Amino acid sequence: MEEAQIPLFPLSNVVLFPGCLTPLHVFEPRYRQMTESALEGQRLIGMVTVLPSEQDEMAGNPGIFPIGCAGFITDHEQLDDGRYNIVLRGTRCFRVTHEIPTDAERLYRLADVGFLDEPTSPPKPGVRAAVLAHLEAIAKRSGQSQELSLSQLEGLDDASFANVLCQALGFPPEEKQGLLEAGVSGERLDRLEGLLAFHQAAMQSPDPGGSGVVH
Repeated sequence: MEEAQIPLFPLSNVVLFPGCLTPLHVFEPRYRQMTESALEGQRLIGMVTVLPSEQDEMAGNPGIFPIGCAGFITDHEQLDDGRYNIVLRGTRCFRVTHEIPTDAERLYRLADVGFLDEPTSPPKPGVRAAVLAHLEAIAKRSGQSQELSLSQLEGLDDASFANVLCQALGFPPEEKQGLLEAGVSGERLDRLEGLLAFHQAAMQSPDPGGSGVVH
């Protein structure tokens, strides 16, 4: 397993997937320092998701899920007051093996990580068609317009197909984290289909609770 040392950016509402883009506004002094350091180096930032039970501790060092996704800074803009607007492209999933304590000079979190290979095992037969059918049914049921054109997904390989949808759909962060971790064992697309089937069934129940994963 390839190892590296990268900065960590813990967020409660963003899960990055390999090959996908996400824009971020960086305003806290420690993460502005992190961004500056990344731009001077390999331009990599380790995106990690905060544990649901730790989301009230965002001002400190909240607990995180051990598996995240490294993001490469493809574009950046530094504002006059020192804040940054950046765009990250997901590269590879990793597992945090050890965090290095912060000090007076480095305010942001830094960790030793081991990069994880993306799965190469094929999904179950018919799973892509099932995913598209669930999405169409959910969109029709909810009356929401789809920002993502399903026709644009047709030419993607299975891994990219799964990652684009996992990134774009409005699942809760803990569900997206489960999808991210599923990729380690080659199950991401299969698990995505099961999750969509669950949300579709929930919408058809007498009390659907407003499932709105397509937006």
